[in-house]
Amino acid sequence: MAVEIEASTASELALADTDINWDRLDKTRFHLIGAVLFSAQQALLHPTHVVKTRMQVASSNPFHTSGMTVFKHILKNDGIRGIFRGYGTSAVGALPGRVLALTSLELSKDMMLKYTEALNMSEAARIGLSNGFGGMLSNLISCVYFVPLDVVSQRLIVQGLGGTTSCNGPVDVVRKVMKAEGFRGMYRGFGLTALTQSPASALWWGTYGAAQHIIWRSLSYRDDLEKKPSHMEMVTVQATAGMVAGACSSVITTPIDTIKTRLQVIDDFYVGRPSVMKTINTLLQEDGWWGFYRGFGPRFLNMSLYGTTMIVTYELIKRLSVKQA
Repeated sequence: MAVEIEASTASELALADTDINWDRLDKTRFHLIGAVLFSAQQALLHPTHVVKTRMQVASSNPFHTSGMTVFKHILKNDGIRGIFRGYGTSAVGALPGRVLALTSLELSKDMMLKYTEALNMSEAARIGLSNGFGGMLSNLISCVYFVPLDVVSQRLIVQGLGGTTSCNGPVDVVRKVMKAEGFRGMYRGFGLTALTQSPASALWWGTYGAAQHIIWRSLSYRDDLEKKPSHMEMVTVQATAGMVAGACSSVITTPIDTIKTRLQVIDDFYVGRPSVMKTINTLLQEDGWWGFYRGFGPRFLNMSLYGTTMIVTYELIKRLSVKQA
């Protein structure tokens, strides 16, 4: 369970006073402020997503080329516009999905916290379990919305690379995919995404919740003690826990992300509709087992930075959205 700071003029707050649950939020403000701040955060991190995707899809050995080299190549050939390919579609399209994801996350976390109150387990384990359950359920629900959006955004990012279909904007992507494969084409990689990213989301939120709890206790903070953390300490602890969660998740989930990305955007590396096994075999033929970690550097950076900035942004949104008395 996230530890947040309530809006206050005081320089310090007790840990027991920092839990902002779903019932205390002004839902309209929560989603409106979230739309603005999360879109800004997404813009800052989108270039690393573009580089990662390009490295995963490239037919040449990605370990002969660094992420910085790919970044410079995109800038040289496509300019600033190139490193933000697919951002507009992703940012605008994500707004309804984000409402769905955040609402399901908070409701499911609160439900699991209440359910585990009577269980004999440590507080860190209880918090980790509740956060993990919320992250998994939220991801499962939002996959129905985000996978088609991901297909469109990824295809825009890889325009011009071998094995991809040339498209002129998001509408043209949808038109060509639907024409070639029907509605099913918009859900390429859905099963792989749902079956792998949901546990990955559970891992991220569970690690974040447990890590934050452990950090607070290692700093000798307790809910029932007079010692109170400052606002800066709270932000630092939240950011550190988010970074740890993002780094752990990237190491474990990069192989699945590589398979999913190629499955969603490559069209001609085999005769017939691409499949998970065909994608795996192609990666093994091209680079061996190391091929599954294509784009790991940019993805590790992306998820570590994302974990840090996302959770600080998220906690700020909640503090700004507390119902006024």
